[in-house]
Amino acid sequence: MSTGAPAARSGRAVALPAAAERGATVIPDRVVARLATHAAREALTRLATGALRPDAGAARAQASVRAGAARLEVRVDLPYPVDISSAAEAVQRHVAEQVEELTGLSVHEVDLTVRNLYLAKAAGRVA
Repeated sequence: MSTGAPAARSGRAVALPAAAERGATVIPDRVVARLATHAAREALTRLATGALRPDAGAARAQASVRAGAARLEVRVDLPYPVDISSAAEAVQRHVAEQVEELTGLSVHEVDLTVRNLYLAKAAGRVA
């Protein structure tokens, strides 16, 4: 049984099999989902115009990874008042960019569901 280690220590070049023959890195769906959740929380922190409520950073994600591509489903609460359309696009974009950068996967789709809107600032008395 030869491991190739003695050849490497002796200074001789060790020929590696072609990349396709060595295997592939597999990233489980739940790991991609955790990365997407973290990225969504980062994006939400940037959107908050006032103090965040305790669960304001709450975001949940699910991922489906197939053949080097990911499909993400993200659920978030957004601060009010906010332009929902541009906020949703910003969250989607940030999540896709972060997941692609950290995993090397191609993100084809980020489905975003806005569950709730919450007041970003404490309601004050109007005179």
